[in-house]
Amino acid sequence: MDEAGCPKCGHETAEVDEIATTGAGLTKLFDVQNRRFKAVSCANCGYTEFYRGPDGDVVVDLFLGG
Repeated sequence: MDEAGCPKCGHETAEVDEIATTGAGLTKLFDVQNRRFKAVSCANCGYTEFYRGPDGDVVVDLFLGG
């Protein structure tokens, strides 16, 4: 897989947002949003992948294959 760009349409621009979700058990019961993810979306088609942990610039590189 040598091609760079969105995995779905090949566009080379992405946007990064952060989302928070609940886990299981007590966090779900009390609606505690303790899990954080980076959401990387293609600026062209809207295809989105979620990543845990790395910095925003790193996840864009992972998403675009750079």
